[in-house]
Amino acid sequence: MAKNSSDSSKIFILDTNVLLHDHNCLYNFEENDVIIPIVVLEELDKFKKGNDQINFQAREFVRVMDRLAGEKLFKEGVSLGENMGRLFIATGKPFSKIMQESFYEKSADHRILSIALYVKDQFPDRSVVLISKDINLRMKGKSLGLMAEDYESDKVKNIDVLHKGVEIYEDFDLDVIDKLYESGLIDVADFKIDKESLSSNQYLVLRNGNKGVLARYNGYTDKIVRVEKSTAFGIEPRNAEQTFCFNALLNPDIKLVSLTGKAGTGKTLLALAAALQQHKKYKQILLARPIVPLANQDIGFLPGDIKEKVGPYMLPLYDNLSVIKGRFASQSREFNLIEEKLKSEELLISPLAYIRGRSLSDVYFIVDEAQNLTPHEIKTIITRAGEGTKMVFTGDIHQIDSPYLDMQSNGLAYLTDKMRGQDIFAHVNLVKGERSYLAELASDLL
Repeated sequence: MAKNSSDSSKIFILDTNVLLHDHNCLYNFEENDVIIPIVVLEELDKFKKGNDQINFQAREFVRVMDRLAGEKLFKEGVSLGENMGRLFIATGKPFSKIMQESFYEKSADHRILSIALYVKDQFPDRSVVLISKDINLRMKGKSLGLMAEDYESDKVKNIDVLHKGVEIYEDFDLDVIDKLYESGLIDVADFKIDKESLSSNQYLVLRNGNKGVLARYNGYTDKIVRVEKSTAFGIEPRNAEQTFCFNALLNPDIKLVSLTGKAGTGKTLLALAAALQQHKKYKQILLARPIVPLANQDIGFLPGDIKEKVGPYMLPLYDNLSVIKGRFASQSREFNLIEEKLKSEELLISPLAYIRGRSLSDVYFIVDEAQNLTPHEIKTIITRAGEGTKMVFTGDIHQIDSPYLDMQSNGLAYLTDKMRGQDIFAHVNLVKGERSYLAELASDLL
């Protein structure tokens, strides 16, 4: 390694969860060398079988390794490309004295630490960094004197972007507010706010005393457009943010929507109501959510057939559907429409894993709990969109169930950050809970 690398470059040692998070991670370390402990390959074998995204990542990484395979991997290393470092496979190393004193169990994590310590001792003039999405492993590494960092290539640098979907302006120019009420739209040049501070489909609350107006900046036409309150399939918006949600969800020109907010703000309910309102425009309405089993227990351990296993995870989606059905009499046209679409599977509630691989054309696709998806999973889903498809991602970045994701690295935050400003994308962050006073109080205080 020393003969083929610059002493100024770093050596990165990767944990298994990094490869399962991004199978192309090897190419994100620039001119630095990358080491994969052989125990990581051993762990990957456990994830190759299955239909979940994590299994897909494992298989894809194995294919990446197959293209790079060779005897040089263990001695000289294999070049990762022009102006990039080399890739090495490190075989197991004996536990040093400090390892033996610190850890009695020779688990996979501890074997990775042992290799990292060995490499650090072998190359004292180079920075050796352990990369892991496991906070505990990083803490263990630091306790041994190792540099340990999270994998940050797809992290959102400015998390405030999630709150930029709606801007509030107090003491705004009354003439502009009056013009929006009279004509419904104005040129951005007459808006009296720097255009550079606006992004396409950004929502605006303009107030002056008791007078106010809701608006949206249309980046395609360069106009400020008044947003009017609308209802969808018996559901009425209860605040400005929910009004903006319906504007984005019902707009055929906006093909991708992200809705964030704490529990009870109405994200999934609004998305489902908007989809049902437009059922004639789409061949199918799909509602999906990722399954993140509690305590990392695989759903295969649950009793019953596959429907009974995944049923509990889909209950929140059925609950939202029940709220909408409850707005109508059991003999009404709307109630019967929902029942018919459920039977014909034109309205389908399903685990997200069952959707992957499909080509989705003329579909209204709602992905709930999107904060539990990785950026790569989000990309995989969106690239399934065919002609006439609209995609809606909802979630709360403060309630992440995956042990390897956080507010900055989850797919929902990544999507909102990367897509902001695109003409076919809109984002709304809902603030006020509307489920009940009790739910709102608990969300704020507990």
